[in-house]
Amino acid sequence: MAKSLPLLHLLLSSSPLNSSLHLSFIFISSSPSVTLPFALPSSEIAKRLENFKTTIFTQMSSLALKHGAINLGQGFPNFDGPDFVKEAAIQAIREGKNQYARGYGVPSLNAAIAARFQKDTGLTVDPETEVTVTSGCTEAIAATMLGLVNLGDEIIVFAPFYDSYQATLSMAGARVRSITLRPPDFAVPIAELRAAFSEKTRAILLNTPHNPTGKMLTMAELQEIAALCVEYDSLAFCDEVYDKLAFEAEHISLASLPGMFERTVTMNSLGKTFSLTGWKIGWAIAPATLTWGVRQAHAFLTFATSTPMQHAAAAALSTPDGYYEELRRDYAVKKEILVEGLRAAGFVVYPSSGTYFVVADHTPFGFDSDVAFCEYLIQEVGVVAIPTSVFYLDPEEGKSMVRFTFCKDEGTLREAVKRMEKLRR
Repeated sequence: MAKSLPLLHLLLSSSPLNSSLHLSFIFISSSPSVTLPFALPSSEIAKRLENFKTTIFTQMSSLALKHGAINLGQGFPNFDGPDFVKEAAIQAIREGKNQYARGYGVPSLNAAIAARFQKDTGLTVDPETEVTVTSGCTEAIAATMLGLVNLGDEIIVFAPFYDSYQATLSMAGARVRSITLRPPDFAVPIAELRAAFSEKTRAILLNTPHNPTGKMLTMAELQEIAALCVEYDSLAFCDEVYDKLAFEAEHISLASLPGMFERTVTMNSLGKTFSLTGWKIGWAIAPATLTWGVRQAHAFLTFATSTPMQHAAAAALSTPDGYYEELRRDYAVKKEILVEGLRAAGFVVYPSSGTYFVVADHTPFGFDSDVAFCEYLIQEVGVVAIPTSVFYLDPEEGKSMVRFTFCKDEGTLREAVKRMEKLRR
């Protein structure tokens, strides 16, 4: 029997594998008309996962539907991807390319990924031994953690961070060391980073351009990370899904720095760049010694990824650079609409150099927390944002901020901005 409870309740608990706080999320509501769409978890759930419930993105998308709110929370476009890519998928289906692909990717896609990586970084990789196709970047992350991290290994992450990082590290039995990036510029605190590294550090997991802040790691920051990885013989796991959405600086892959390719797994995907998030086509690039671990885990997670979509992805990655230039121009316009609207409504908007997200300080409106503000924003204003406290080990560090996405058509963004004018009254 579903129960009605306070709208968005965040539970904090300790993990047996990590002395830091872990976040748990349950979709619940104070309104009698909003009920749990699933049974509460029982004691049968594995200990390593019992603190990870329904993700904040699922919760907020459900609430958006319930209240007729414009969803500027979850990062999926409300417009479709390029016709030429969709036609390539249709052609592949019609040509009978519908059975299992080989586990690590169809040859044409592996080759296209290697070619794009060479063009972007100057690094030549072997598509057969150093490229693994996965079911989205989220699976690439999971396969990397499960294939290369041992029980008790220390992994450094930058908070705020994409929520799957902590969950997959928990499944791998890792110990998480979190370093907080703080507003307004979310710069890497170098002294804290140096103090975090030790002989116990198996790897650092980083995301640039960075979700949720839009921060892009600078060359100086990447060089410091690289030097520490070399000094402590640590690996680097790099999530670069927003590499083509860099607005104010050139994206730099950590793997391209001296001494780093041999210790780096670079993860990426098709969905963000080509507005095809539902296809779930991702990949991991790494030297053969690391690729072996990634592939071993991948083989027992999904084994293979959608065959016709892989063929279409190969066509997508072969597109001329003009596509990416137009993509950035289009998103720059969308970003301007949202940022100007948020500022006009009274938010303090922090700089975002990449991704299709912006983070804003909601405290001018007088709410005690990001969760309380997001509840109000959905129910009374009709706009969805994501409370950033869910991206931290310690939610107190993020309770003053909320995240908005601008991967929506201009009409939707303008309507959302218009609704938020109510906040000024």
